[in-house]
Amino acid sequence: MKRKIFYTKPYNIFKQGLAADNPIAIAVLGICSALAVTNKVENAIAMGLGVTFVIIASSLTVSAIRKFIPAKVRMVTYMVIISTYVIVVQMFLEAYFPAIASQLGAYVGLIITNCIVMGRSEAFAIKNPVKYSIVDGLANGLGYTYVLIAVSVVRELLAFGTILNIQVVGDNWVNWVSMAMAPGGFFVLGLFIWLIRELTKNFEVTA
Repeated sequence: MKRKIFYTKPYNIFKQGLAADNPIAIAVLGICSALAVTNKVENAIAMGLGVTFVIIASSLTVSAIRKFIPAKVRMVTYMVIISTYVIVVQMFLEAYFPAIASQLGAYVGLIITNCIVMGRSEAFAIKNPVKYSIVDGLANGLGYTYVLIAVSVVRELLAFGTILNIQVVGDNWVNWVSMAMAPGGFFVLGLFIWLIRELTKNFEVTA
């Protein structure tokens, strides 16, 4: 029975973060960055992986020291931990992927204020062991990432006729300029939110 529980709980945590409680589609968090970086697939991948790393690393750290964090300063503690890992991501991109770092600009630094990262520390990591916090961080990071990539594939294809900067349409293709801008991002993201909620049957109930 204990073995079954050990395997079932991580699976349920992973499933919740990936689909049932998807941070973008269900919790509606991280929308600003989702709109800002999804005009190109490479930007979405970089941001998604960066946020995933920060969520996992910060959740792991908060969980590991949770018994030593005074309740009155826990939010400040989260910010210090998260900002440290964001700096690591920023330095990594600038060192190895300067073009992508330039395109993302300030949005990498703004991971510090991403509600998904702070939310997982406060809602989960501070209350659970490291092993479960890592799974939760991975699930929410991947849940954020796959929505970003899906939206960016549609937007880049329609806006530029490319995917990962590789031309995939004919020379007669007319670019949809609106898809490179915020209104196009809102439209595509809205469709994906509707699709994920329809598949997971997760809807708000109004009185």
